[in-house]
Order: sequence, then C-alpha cells, then structure tokens
Amino acid sequence: MHRRAFFKAAGLAALFGAVGSTLDSRPAAADPVWHTMFQNWVPEIFAPLPDPPEHSPAIVVGSGFGAAVTALRLAEAGVANTVLERGSRWPNDPWREIFTGDDLPDGRGFWHRTDFTGVTKVPVHFAKFGGVLDCTEYPGIDVWRAAAVGGGSVIFSGAMIAPERRFFDEVFRGSVAYDELERVYYPRVRQMLRLDPIPADIYASAPFAHSRAWDDQVRKAGYHPLPNDSIFTWDILRGELAGTTRPSATVARSNLGNSNGAKFDLNQNYLRYAQQTGRSTVFPGHRVDAIGKESGGRYTVSISKLAPTGEVLGTRTLTCDRLFLGAGSIGTSELLVRARATGALPDLNEHIGEGWGTNGDVVLARGASSVAGFGQGVPSASRILDESSVPVTLENWYIPGIPFETGALASLGMVLDPTRSRFGYDRASDSVGLSWSTRNRDEVVAAARAVDRRIAERADALVEYGALGYDANALFTAHPLGGAVLGLATDGHGRVHGHPGLYVMDGAAMPGSAGAVNPSLTITALAERNIEEIIRSGR
Repeated sequence: MHRRAFFKAAGLAALFGAVGSTLDSRPAAADPVWHTMFQNWVPEIFAPLPDPPEHSPAIVVGSGFGAAVTALRLAEAGVANTVLERGSRWPNDPWREIFTGDDLPDGRGFWHRTDFTGVTKVPVHFAKFGGVLDCTEYPGIDVWRAAAVGGGSVIFSGAMIAPERRFFDEVFRGSVAYDELERVYYPRVRQMLRLDPIPADIYASAPFAHSRAWDDQVRKAGYHPLPNDSIFTWDILRGELAGTTRPSATVARSNLGNSNGAKFDLNQNYLRYAQQTGRSTVFPGHRVDAIGKESGGRYTVSISKLAPTGEVLGTRTLTCDRLFLGAGSIGTSELLVRARATGALPDLNEHIGEGWGTNGDVVLARGASSVAGFGQGVPSASRILDESSVPVTLENWYIPGIPFETGALASLGMVLDPTRSRFGYDRASDSVGLSWSTRNRDEVVAAARAVDRRIAERADALVEYGALGYDANALFTAHPLGGAVLGLATDGHGRVHGHPGLYVMDGAAMPGSAGAVNPSLTITALAERNIEEIIRSGR
C-alpha cells in the first residue's frame, strides 16, 4: 500500500477495534431492565397476542414474500387463511426509534441471542430479545433471516432485480419458463410493490455521494452501471432529507428495519391487502415447531406462542385442510426434513432437504478514489455484471453500522455459484442442520474479489483493504435458497410430492441461486405464478 493509504486504513481498523472493545467491555444490563425499555419504546409488540383458530381451511407458515402473496391470493379467491409468524408485528412511526441500528444495536435487532458480529467484524453484545434478524449458525456459514411480520421485506436492502434469462435457465434447468415470469409475474410484482430506480434528486443528495463515487469508479474500469429497481418509498427519503421525519434510510439503517416505514415492506401491501379482505388473519408470536398429518387427511401444525421476551406462553396443535409453507429456505426446510425423519410426513421424497445454496453472496470493500465525505444512504442505486470468468454481479451497497466517512466503497457481490449443500437430521438433538465448505467459500470470494480489485486498480483507489482482511468475505449469506426445490421436492408449481394439499411457496423452492441477483423479486413472482395455478386447478 501507499504510505498515506496504509495509515488511513490502519486508522479505520483501529477505530473498528476500539468500538469493538468498547462494546465487548460494556457491562450487560439485566434483561428485565432492557425489556422494560423496549416496552416503553415499542409498546405495540407487547400487546396481548390473539389465538389462532383450532382449524383453518388453509394455514400459511411465515409472512415473507412467498407467504404474503399466498395469503392475499387465497383470500381473494374466498379461501379463509391463518398466517402464523414467530416474530412480532412491528409498527412504523415518523419520529420514534422503533428499530435499532447497526451502529449500536440492542436486542430489538436480533432474534433471541446476546451477541453478533456483522460485516465490519465488530462484535457487539446486548440483552436477549425477540428482535427482527435471526442469525442461524452452521459449520462454514452464518445465515441471516427474518423474524418479523413481513419477513425479509423488513430487513433486506430493497433491491428487486430480475436475473438475466440465460442465468435463470442455467439455474432452473427448464422447471420454470423465464418467458412466463417476464411477461406476467415480474410486472405484476413490480406494480404491487411500486418498484422503481432511485430518482435523480435523491441520487444527487449528500447521503448518496458513495453511490455516485461507486458509479464513477466502475465507469473508469470500463463497466456501465445498471439502475436497480427498489422497494423504497422515495417521498419518505425526501422527508428525511428535509427534516420532516427521523433519518433512517439516509443514515445507514436497513438491516434491522426502517422505523419510519421508508421501505414499502409487505405490511404496507400484500399482507395489508390480505387482511382487508376479512379472510386472512396474521398471528404474530406463533412459532411453528412441527408439521404432520392426521389419518383423516388434515394437516397438523404444532405451535408455541411466544412473548417478545422469549417466554413460551403456551403450546397447541392446529389443523388445516391445506398447508402452505412460507417460512423461508431455513424454516421450511427444517419443518420438512424433520417431518420426513420422524415419520410425521412419511411420503416425502428423497429430494427434501437438497439443493441449498447461498446465492453466491460476498461482501466487498474497496478504497475510494478521492478523500471526500461520503454518506451512507441505503437504497442500492446500481449494479454491474462481470463475465470475465464466472458471472459475478456487484451491487453498490452502503456500509452497515458505520454512518460516517470511512474511505471505503462497499459492494454486495453475487456469484453464479453451482455448489449446493443439503440439510440433515440429528435424532439425538431433534435438530436439522447443514454445513458449507471452506473451499467453496474461498472460491466465491476469489471470483468477486478479482472483479472488485480490478475496479480499484483502474479507478486509482486510495486504500487497499485486503491487507487488513476487510476487502471480501463470504462468512454469511443474506439470501439462503433451496431445500425443497421446485420440480424435485415439489411439482412445477410447489405442490409437495406425496402429500396433496401441502405446498412450498418461498425461497426453499429456489435451486440455491437466483442467477447472480437478489432473489426477492423471483421468489415473489414464483409465488404469484404458483398460487394462481393452485387456485385455478383447485389442488
């Protein structure tokens, strides 16, 4: 490194270390004290939880993209349905701090854990609570997933992008026609979620200086940045800039929720519309522990009712005529793998638990090309595609937890990675898990790092973060996919083989990759496609 760049990067590392040390040594407050504070800040999530009915025509497990689509379309078709969500229903408010931030997070951020190490490698500690992000740890990989009404729409970056047709076809291998999604279902989702790119006035504002600097660098490296469609409500960001609402999306807040509702999440569209029909009811604080089937054909759903503090308020077994699994790749796969292993659903086939992948996620940081103040606005403005080796998409990203100038420009890389793992069941602990190889992790990092370094070199970046270990890592994924893959564990529309009336409607149906882009648009479009056919056919 250049001497100036080394000292700047070393200073950043020292800052990270100092912050980490401060948080590590901070005395942990007693949980009841923090719980009282949370109750004062967000009393809505402490309200008494209603009980779901003993029997429902349809139960939807989860409330994320696939589940929300399912609940709405069933309700519109006249099918009463019960939506079960383990997390809380968090409100929005223009001035209250509903959610915590990545910079100094507390228990509102994380699902019943006391510590977390994010992309900045800074360990933080906090009181255990039912927060919105569940970090599930497996050998070789941490998986970030949602625990809130609205699922991943509450905690994701907001980018919703269709993959290139050729990459989609490579991943799905003919199980779904790309033309069908492109013609009907991608446009339907874009309209429902009001997707559009970042407007020029917001892109030109101070918090998005990093986006403009990122685009300048990739242009110098010979790339043409492509605009990303986003789920954010731009007028709320304008309000943040004007001071008429509490800053959130303009100050590096997103991974743990946007308090002012800047993200147009599922609580503001699909779930809201479903409930307005009067035929769909969401029950927060209800964790699904197991599924099975009665001799008469009805499905059973074993649940635990949870207080936001983690206390189990009771357990019950519900029944339904049709069961729609939308608990995400991890949640849905766990339920199915356990049900097959224990004999609760004995006719599940050999493909249950297979085809799991990380979507090739890699977090990257490269130095800026000039010493300037960069904001940390959240919505991702643009992306590039590199095919010099394995296909890699880089998206402009902010730096979670660091709402001030660092000299770094962040990217989220998504590598078209063919590696897959499978879930297994351990009878002694009644647990479902998987492992991810270090070799594969290193390979996707190398592919994404090569692209990012090429950009840094051609754009004369001032800082080299590789020497400090901050340039690239794939220690976690925010896009877990697979485990009950469409066309293998299910038919071509999510009907689980061997069990009529049982369906997979979420990221578990995706074959481990979304084709080197964020998966949320494709998950939602597939759910629209599949539930339309299920309702049309009556099965």
